[in-house]
Amino acid sequence: MDNDIKAWLYDILKAIVEIESFFDNSPKEFAKYQSDLRTKRAVERNIEIIGEALSRILKHDESIVITNSRKIVDTRNRIIHGYDSVSDDVIWGIVIRHLPILQTEIQTLLGE
Repeated sequence: MDNDIKAWLYDILKAIVEIESFFDNSPKEFAKYQSDLRTKRAVERNIEIIGEALSRILKHDESIVITNSRKIVDTRNRIIHGYDSVSDDVIWGIVIRHLPILQTEIQTLLGE
Protein backbone atom coordinates (compact mmCIF):
# COMPACT_ATOMS: atom_id res chain seq x y z
CA MET A 1 0.00 0.00 0.00
CA ASP A 2 1.15 3.50 -0.89
CA ASN A 3 2.73 5.49 1.98
CA ASP A 4 0.40 8.45 1.43
CA ILE A 5 -2.63 6.22 1.75
CA LYS A 6 -1.23 4.66 4.92
CA ALA A 7 -0.67 8.12 6.39
CA TRP A 8 -4.24 9.18 5.58
CA LEU A 9 -5.60 5.93 7.04
CA TYR A 10 -3.67 6.59 10.25
CA ASP A 11 -5.04 10.15 10.30
CA ILE A 12 -8.56 8.72 10.14
CA LEU A 13 -7.81 6.25 12.90
CA LYS A 14 -6.32 8.98 15.12
CA ALA A 15 -9.38 11.18 14.58
CA ILE A 16 -11.73 8.34 15.52
CA VAL A 17 -9.73 7.55 18.66
CA GLU A 18 -9.76 11.23 19.60
CA ILE A 19 -13.54 11.43 19.18
CA GLU A 20 -13.92 8.36 21.38
CA SER A 21 -11.67 9.97 24.01
CA PHE A 22 -14.18 12.81 24.44
CA PHE A 23 -16.56 10.27 25.99
CA ASP A 24 -14.07 8.40 28.20
CA ASN A 25 -15.34 9.89 31.45
CA SER A 26 -19.04 9.88 30.68
CA PRO A 27 -21.56 7.74 28.85
CA LYS A 28 -22.41 8.61 25.26
CA GLU A 29 -25.60 10.57 25.69
CA PHE A 30 -26.99 12.76 22.95
CA ALA A 31 -28.32 15.40 25.35
CA LYS A 32 -24.89 15.82 26.96
CA TYR A 33 -23.22 16.01 23.55
CA GLN A 34 -25.75 18.52 22.29
CA SER A 35 -25.26 20.82 25.29
CA ASP A 36 -21.44 20.77 25.18
CA LEU A 37 -20.32 23.22 22.50
CA ARG A 38 -16.61 22.41 22.86
CA THR A 39 -17.17 18.69 22.38
CA LYS A 40 -19.47 19.32 19.42
CA ARG A 41 -16.87 21.49 17.70
CA ALA A 42 -14.08 19.02 18.45
CA VAL A 43 -16.12 16.14 17.04
CA GLU A 44 -17.00 18.18 13.95
CA ARG A 45 -13.33 19.06 13.42
CA ASN A 46 -12.32 15.41 13.59
CA ILE A 47 -15.07 14.49 11.14
CA GLU A 48 -13.64 17.17 8.83
CA ILE A 49 -10.23 15.47 9.11
CA ILE A 50 -11.75 12.05 8.46
CA GLY A 51 -13.66 13.36 5.44
CA GLU A 52 -10.63 15.11 3.97
CA ALA A 53 -8.43 12.04 4.42
CA LEU A 54 -11.09 9.84 2.80
CA SER A 55 -11.38 12.28 -0.09
CA ARG A 56 -7.63 12.14 -0.66
CA ILE A 57 -7.64 8.34 -0.50
CA LEU A 58 -10.48 8.07 -3.02
CA LYS A 59 -8.75 10.47 -5.41
CA HIS A 60 -5.46 8.61 -5.05
CA ASP A 61 -6.81 5.05 -5.38
CA GLU A 62 -10.42 4.45 -6.41
CA SER A 63 -10.07 0.71 -5.79
CA ILE A 64 -10.06 1.16 -2.00
CA VAL A 65 -13.54 0.44 -0.67
CA ILE A 66 -14.66 2.03 2.58
CA THR A 67 -18.31 1.89 3.66
CA ASN A 68 -20.14 5.22 3.33
CA SER A 69 -16.94 7.00 2.29
CA ARG A 70 -18.80 9.32 -0.09
CA LYS A 71 -21.34 10.23 2.61
CA ILE A 72 -18.55 10.98 5.07
CA VAL A 73 -16.82 13.23 2.54
CA ASP A 74 -20.15 14.94 1.86
CA THR A 75 -20.63 15.49 5.60
CA ARG A 76 -17.16 17.03 5.81
CA ASN A 77 -18.11 19.40 3.01
CA ARG A 78 -21.38 20.25 4.75
CA ILE A 79 -19.57 21.07 8.01
CA ILE A 80 -17.09 23.33 6.22
CA HIS A 81 -19.30 25.01 3.63
CA GLY A 82 -22.73 24.77 5.23
CA TYR A 83 -21.71 25.25 8.85
CA ASP A 84 -25.03 26.90 9.65
CA SER A 85 -26.99 23.83 8.56
CA VAL A 86 -25.03 21.15 10.42
CA SER A 87 -27.41 18.93 12.34
CA ASP A 88 -26.42 17.62 15.75
CA ASP A 89 -28.56 14.56 15.00
CA VAL A 90 -26.56 13.74 11.87
CA ILE A 91 -23.20 14.19 13.58
CA TRP A 92 -24.34 12.10 16.54
CA GLY A 93 -25.53 9.36 14.18
CA ILE A 94 -22.08 9.27 12.61
CA VAL A 95 -20.42 9.01 16.03
CA ILE A 96 -22.70 6.21 17.22
CA ARG A 97 -23.35 4.19 14.06
CA HIS A 98 -20.69 4.88 11.46
CA LEU A 99 -17.41 5.51 13.28
CA PRO A 100 -17.22 2.02 14.85
CA ILE A 101 -17.63 0.45 11.39
CA LEU A 102 -15.13 2.86 9.87
CA GLN A 103 -12.62 2.14 12.63
CA THR A 104 -12.83 -1.60 11.99
CA GLU A 105 -12.41 -1.12 8.24
CA ILE A 106 -9.42 1.19 8.65
CA GLN A 107 -7.74 -1.22 11.08
CA THR A 108 -8.29 -4.04 8.58
CA LEU A 109 -6.79 -2.00 5.75
CA LEU A 110 -3.78 -1.21 7.94
CA GLY A 111 -3.46 -4.84 8.97
CA GLU A 112 -3.92 -4.10 12.67
